[in-house]
Amino acid sequence: MKKSTITRAGLGLAAGAALALAAPLAASAHVHVDPADAAAGSSTVLTFTIGHGCDGSPTTAVSIQMPDEIVTAKPVVNAGWTAESQTEPVEGVTDQNGDPVGERVSSVDFTAKTPLDDSQIDTLSVQVSLPEDTAGSTLAFPVTQTCESGSVAWDEIPDASGEEPEHPAPVVAVGDVDDSGHGHGDQSGQADDESTDAAAAESDNSDDLIARVIGIAGLFVGAVGVVLAVLARRPREKENR
Repeated sequence: MKKSTITRAGLGLAAGAALALAAPLAASAHVHVDPADAAAGSSTVLTFTIGHGCDGSPTTAVSIQMPDEIVTAKPVVNAGWTAESQTEPVEGVTDQNGDPVGERVSSVDFTAKTPLDDSQIDTLSVQVSLPEDTAGSTLAFPVTQTCESGSVAWDEIPDASGEEPEHPAPVVAVGDVDDSGHGHGDQSGQADDESTDAAAAESDNSDDLIARVIGIAGLFVGAVGVVLAVLARRPREKENR
């Protein structure tokens, strides 16, 4: 096989392999929240998956903005990060127990003890209380990802077309009030565990499907490159004869 033929085959395989390897990265490039749905009136731990720094720069801090409807939010301890809750004054607002409050948590800010490399991911969790009157709504939790160089604001909401924006904000769909007794401050309830596991599985399956489709396309591109290289070689062999 001549050098030019080997080169074409190699390029074809390289293109396919690059596309296949890029699939998992493309599927997980956004900041995800789990679970993606929760019951109104419940106390729920939301876990945000953070990865892919600013054009390769390590992540140094993450700020999770609380929607206006959220009054109470507490960071879950993560050994690799320090956490601080920011508050703002409010009027005419009550907490999940119906007691009046003068302030609410507006954001939870995490600072990395060691910058998170672009090739790694981590999870940051916040426990929030979802008011009963949020049933049927979708709450957005904008995230600002600060890096050693630059930052990314994951704060865009899909427009009427339904197309996903470049930097979508993580969102949680709030369902009806759960009258079963689970989800109201009891994070160990079986119903909550099953709901969380189902949401996580659904999210993982969606990402896996996208990755597989792109991966198959990448392998197809590589195979086409090999075929074209072989076909390009045959005329030269006939001429030599």
